[in-house]
Amino acid sequence: MAAAGSQETLGGHEGARAIAALILANALLAFGPVLVRLSDVGPVASAFWRMAIAFPILAGAAAWTGRGKPSGFSPALIMIIALSGLLFAADLASWHLGIVRTKAANATLFGNSASLLFPIYGFVVARSWPTRRQGLALLVAALGAAVLMGRSAELSPEHVAGDLLSLVAGVFYAFYFIAIARARATMTPLPLLAASTLASGVPLLLLALALGETIMPHNWWPLLALSFCSQIAGQGLMTRALGRTSPLIIGLALLMQPVVAAISGYAMFGETLGALDLLGAVLIAVALVLVR
Repeated sequence: MAAAGSQETLGGHEGARAIAALILANALLAFGPVLVRLSDVGPVASAFWRMAIAFPILAGAAAWTGRGKPSGFSPALIMIIALSGLLFAADLASWHLGIVRTKAANATLFGNSASLLFPIYGFVVARSWPTRRQGLALLVAALGAAVLMGRSAELSPEHVAGDLLSLVAGVFYAFYFIAIARARATMTPLPLLAASTLASGVPLLLLALALGETIMPHNWWPLLALSFCSQIAGQGLMTRALGRTSPLIIGLALLMQPVVAAISGYAMFGETLGALDLLGAVLIAVALVLVR
């Protein structure tokens, strides 16, 4: 397995499968904000249930396949897994708190600020500057994000708090990616995701209790859908893509999520998109074409 930040040389079919997994992962993860809003528990509590429902399924799948078991859980590996869990818990707590304070598309965009941070990490690890096309793609993506952020503040200043919470979540998400990418050198996706999910669940439950949120749901289907779409399938496919595609491609592919989230936000909550929103989305699409 290549180290985080490096690019493996994949065959045509294997590379296509990795890209397909990445696209599907981002499409599924984009439904997270809608499902969080539809749940009848607190935002952090919904993150806890995302972990709690997913863990036994992921652990059972990992045990059934029997693949990817490391030769031994070294102290370093245990620390990386524990750190990934804490980082992911911090990411989800900040993001879910932001989701209920801004538009679905905004929360998804800023919650995926790792789309710019993770590629930068990849360049640092590879000890090489981005190519001219890669640099242009990052610049265009940053402009698209800036347009969308400016549009948010112009439309409704009260969205800014939710945007900032989501932006903080994106920073935690980038560091989570770094930890998971390092652990992928030793473990395959299912066992790693199961272990990281367990490490995330406990701090999320403690934080939800500390915030006085409603923990027990009456309506289970949004939480079941959230766990399947975001954690089991979405995050599972994303973990698989780590180490198989470059950090730059992973980072820019994350920017697909706001487009899907905007459509679902419009369909479910009547959230509208203006001309500047569309311009930001077009710039992000151009960045993906450039890096491809």
